[in-house]
Amino acid sequence: MDHKSSNIFKNKNRPYVSSQEGADKIKTTKKVVFILLENFSMMAFTGAVDALVTTNLMKTATIYEITVVGGNAGSTVSDLGIEIANDFSLQSFKSIDFQVDVLIVCGGLRVKTQASLLLRSILRRADAQGAALGGLWNGAYFLAEAGLLSGYQCAYHPDGRAMMAEQYWNVSVTSRSFIVDRSRLSCAGASSSLSMMLEVVRLDCGNEVVGAVEEMLSCDKGIDLPDVSTLRIDQNHTLPEKLKISLQLMKNNIEEPLSIPEIANWVNISRRQLERMFCNYVSASPSRYYIELRLTRARQLLQQTNKSVTEVAVATGFSSFSHFRSCFYRHFNITPGQFRKSCQRGEYFL
Repeated sequence: MDHKSSNIFKNKNRPYVSSQEGADKIKTTKKVVFILLENFSMMAFTGAVDALVTTNLMKTATIYEITVVGGNAGSTVSDLGIEIANDFSLQSFKSIDFQVDVLIVCGGLRVKTQASLLLRSILRRADAQGAALGGLWNGAYFLAEAGLLSGYQCAYHPDGRAMMAEQYWNVSVTSRSFIVDRSRLSCAGASSSLSMMLEVVRLDCGNEVVGAVEEMLSCDKGIDLPDVSTLRIDQNHTLPEKLKISLQLMKNNIEEPLSIPEIANWVNISRRQLERMFCNYVSASPSRYYIELRLTRARQLLQQTNKSVTEVAVATGFSSFSHFRSCFYRHFNITPGQFRKSCQRGEYFL
């Protein structure tokens, strides 16, 4: 059996286990400031923040530090009537020396597009510092009003595109749901803020990290998806039927694993044909995918149940504890016992 890690389940397991990836890199902290305007879109705000907070769980070399600024001290009321606590008021934020990497103005359906000298001053200062500037929903209006969108493309809510095009002719208002144009980022509404911010994460951290974040945040998009598989494979409707059956056989036979020849026989193809299909569509051999599937289930059982380590080994089809321990350590760089103790201490994100 091929035990070498193929990283097929890397995104699914990444938040829960220790990793040496990037361990030798210097950690970079990016300071992201959200300016909440009265009646801002809560959904747009939380979508953008969720992308950053979840990325922080992935143990990347880039860590996002989030600061919330509102019109007044205390809190800002969202479009849902829910108040979000502010770290600073606009006035106090303007008066302190605060280095910003990304500054995003959070608009919304009921946010009035009215010029603000104070907000304009803060935006221009952030731009002078070299910060990336963004707007959620109609938040990009305030960037344009400050003269900071000239020559850039901009995503904007459909109800305000005509106004933006008429009032700011030097801004390219697009029909896209979100856009990242160099140091300017914008989204047209509540649902696209997550995608916009994930594009920022992609530029900072790469495709693999974004894939891990997407899998973490999209776990409830499918209907009755097996909880131990990989979403990208489950949602791929182009897979050959025989490969789909083979994957399902593996998912259904974790405690008592089938042999690869048995799986090939079930779907009425040769072992060589099965291996070729896995190589072409899954980028791993059948045995490699199967072992990582079982180890991922083992990780879940160690984290989510009170089963002993030995019981987990049996439940995931390992004939001996030593074999289970060896495979688990090779894949996760931590022993099953050590991982269980870290879970008991609440240290899921090592």
